[in-house]
Amino acid sequence: MDCIFCKIIAGEIPSTKVYEDEQVLAFRDIQPAAPVHILVIPKQHISGCGAITAENSAVVAHIFEVIPQIAKQEGITDFRVVSNQGAEAGQTVHHLHFHILAGRTLKGMC
Repeated sequence: MDCIFCKIIAGEIPSTKVYEDEQVLAFRDIQPAAPVHILVIPKQHISGCGAITAENSAVVAHIFEVIPQIAKQEGITDFRVVSNQGAEAGQTVHHLHFHILAGRTLKGMC
């Protein structure tokens, strides 16, 4: 599979990890859109939000349990969580991932 996030999970591409457990990996984005920009990904390859099913949704719930832990670890209380589905929505890596953005006033989207 030619998925950059799968290669990061496998250790083939280095990353700056901020959290890892048996289901999830979180690391700093190499092109940050905010002072704090962390990507949280399932270790299981799921192509995006549109591929979440009853069989794999438990990992998404786990990710949303981990996000507050990461925020606390990073010393942030105000943050945005974003996930894009499809090219028109801005998804560039087709592996489910959630962006944690913080560290400045975030404008724009809702």
